[in-house]
Amino acid sequence: MAANQGDLKGCSFEVYGRVQGVCFRKYASHFAKANGIVGWIKNTENGTVTGECEGSSVGVDAFKHWLCNVGSPNSHIDKCQFKNERKISQLHFKGFNIRH
Repeated sequence: MAANQGDLKGCSFEVYGRVQGVCFRKYASHFAKANGIVGWIKNTENGTVTGECEGSSVGVDAFKHWLCNVGSPNSHIDKCQFKNERKISQLHFKGFNIRH
């Protein structure tokens, strides 16, 4: 991870809309890995996508923007919620995983 140790943050997220059955998790995972983000993402029984992300402030902000405004082809994002936004001193995940 290329981030300065003092520049790390994390949050949990949930994305609402047409985000299942459109490869949203796969595209999110590729974007996260390309931007040095670690954590996980999974589908919920409610039809949303939820997860945790950690990384540099710049990387997490870029990932949050992607989750809310870009998404995968054929997805339609209605809204995003971010919770437990915090500064962290170290990363708690290794890599970015799709959970089932």
